[in-house]
Amino acid sequence: MPETQVTKAPPSLLYMVKQVELVVRSHLDDLVRPSGITALQYTALTVLQRHDGLSAAQLARDSFVTAQSMADLVRSLETRGLVRRERNPNNRRELLILLTEEGRALLTQHEAPVRELEERMVRDLTAHQTEQFRQALTTAWHALS
Repeated sequence: MPETQVTKAPPSLLYMVKQVELVVRSHLDDLVRPSGITALQYTALTVLQRHDGLSAAQLARDSFVTAQSMADLVRSLETRGLVRRERNPNNRRELLILLTEEGRALLTQHEAPVRELEERMVRDLTAHQTEQFRQALTTAWHALS
């Protein structure tokens, strides 16, 4: 009796994206741990580096965490002197979160190792494939946002 071959379906794209996210987060945690921060805290700092002076709600959305998680995260970063909060001059009830010089220095310290991690992730891709990958991820993100 002949054996039948079972063809396995490739893993779903959602599964593959999650695999990449988890391995990147693990490596990022390893890179920033000596500075006493987590990958999530590092992500929030990089968001502020690009868009300083965000509300906690906006920072939470842009950092992919819940508002409650962001409150704890900001409190921890503020205690470390990496961010500060100030009243929004346009809405006195709202506090804006700003990167401090210490926060900027920490990001500068991790700039090269983080860039090397990203380069390692795409080292087997051509420059064109890397750009296509970036565009595909952006398109996928917009489709679900």
